[in-house]
Amino acid sequence: MRVGGGIYTKAADVGADLVGKVEAGLAEDDPRNPAVIADLVGDNVGDCAGMAADIFESYEVTIVSSLILGVALFSLTGHVEWIIFPLLVRGIGVLASIIGTYNVRGSKGMSGDAMRAIFTGFLTSAAISVVLFGIIAVLYMQGVPGGWWRPFLAATAGVLLAIFIDRLTDYFTGSHAKPVQEIKKSADTGTATLILSGISTGFESSVWSILLLAGTIFASVVIFGDITTDPMLDFTYILYGVALTGIGMLTLTGNNVAMDSFGPIADNANGIGEMAWHKKDDEETRGAKKIMADLDAVGNTTKAITKGIAIGSAVIAAVSLFGSFITEVSRVDPTALVDGIRVSMPTVFVGMLIGGAVPWLFSSFAILAVSRAASLIIMEVRRQFSLGVLEGKVEPDYERPVEASTSAAQKELVPLALIGVLSPIFVGLVFQVEALGGFLAGIILSGQLLAVFLNNSGGAWDNAKKLIEDEPAEPENNLGKGSERHKAGVVGDTVGDPFKDTAGPALNPMIKVVNLVALIVAPIVVVYKSLGFTGWLVVALAVAALIWAIYQSKKPAASLKEVDATPSTGD
Repeated sequence: MRVGGGIYTKAADVGADLVGKVEAGLAEDDPRNPAVIADLVGDNVGDCAGMAADIFESYEVTIVSSLILGVALFSLTGHVEWIIFPLLVRGIGVLASIIGTYNVRGSKGMSGDAMRAIFTGFLTSAAISVVLFGIIAVLYMQGVPGGWWRPFLAATAGVLLAIFIDRLTDYFTGSHAKPVQEIKKSADTGTATLILSGISTGFESSVWSILLLAGTIFASVVIFGDITTDPMLDFTYILYGVALTGIGMLTLTGNNVAMDSFGPIADNANGIGEMAWHKKDDEETRGAKKIMADLDAVGNTTKAITKGIAIGSAVIAAVSLFGSFITEVSRVDPTALVDGIRVSMPTVFVGMLIGGAVPWLFSSFAILAVSRAASLIIMEVRRQFSLGVLEGKVEPDYERPVEASTSAAQKELVPLALIGVLSPIFVGLVFQVEALGGFLAGIILSGQLLAVFLNNSGGAWDNAKKLIEDEPAEPENNLGKGSERHKAGVVGDTVGDPFKDTAGPALNPMIKVVNLVALIVAPIVVVYKSLGFTGWLVVALAVAALIWAIYQSKKPAASLKEVDATPSTGD
């Protein structure tokens, strides 16, 4: 849903913008643009259904990993509280999210307060959660080794991580902050400098984000690192602390889903308003358009924040699953990873190199899929324009771009899914379990850095474009809509669209899917160290499927002759 939804929404968005805004000079969501409905539908497919599926996956994966590690601690200490506590934390989060939602209030007509109102609700839920964490820990976790305060602090560290990622993402993508203001200013000197400024912003934000994650994981080491002198038990405690951090971070999933949905809701409302009011220019209409545009800009930031939290949760979940991976391997063969996963081993390093490369291949093909699908939308919109849609001779046929986006998304997601599922199977069977561990480490590090870069650079470009559009329209003075600066902003936004809404968010489920598949196949890899005929046949099939997926993902876009150009009645 996340990968297919991302391809759908950006195929429609890029196609609608390039033909409608850049070529024809139409306003955003002009009803004469045949791709405008596909664009609005895509916001729901990608940023509502797709993103909610991604967050839900993180929600469940962190529960799974904490339960696996809780069972391990139960078997070592005899305390069932290690299993139950994560479920109690999640139950608290549901209640806190509901209460915090009722604290989201804004003043009438004051769209600028939207981000503050949303963040106030988020902080309210966070505060309620932390207080209830403490109460539950004191009442329920008194008898566990190390004391009740350790699980309480680990869960609280996750809540703090979510808040810090919220503020960090808001800084790098919010229209009020310095990075987006600098991107807007770089439009004065053209498209190239605007794109370079956005890339720089994305790179920097990724560094600070990973430092936050590193600090949080290290906090688990500090919290759980001195309970026992048994190295294996101590290792399990620390990993359990990391899993609790993920549980705490996603405690406010209800708030996160609401924040994410706010973006497409505001975007669609803005689009419907533009379609209804595109011929009106009275003062009331201009005021309404300004409010909707401001809310749309806030929605861009809330979507970026949600994606930032989703990426952080993917990394935390992956680290937790990484610990579960080692636990499961040790359960099947206690001697398999007795010395841990040593990077000095050549096979482990090979696994890390392959794992680090997979997110880049995945992102390349995801962006290429958007490019191919968008080209179909562009050709269809141009065809309808040639029939006289702009002049009002025929009505725009909104259905054909919707069909094109749908079929392209369904077709393009299959090769990408195969890459995520088959790559850990191939590495595990060929290079064995230690290399599979290195593969997971490589994919977590590389995927996190790349995903944050793609998300935040795309969100910053989008809001920089909106700032330019908010200026008084004076093309002769290079200000506002229709100016060269605006065209540069549109190009930057178009480049950023598949970054922030396709490739970047798609890396979250890819990281988690790879870790889950590795967790499932690890016991098989340990048992069947000598593959034999059947094992090598499985490897051959996996390689063949990967080659097919790569071939499909690299196919060129369809030409105009290959597109059905049958005139539409518009009914």
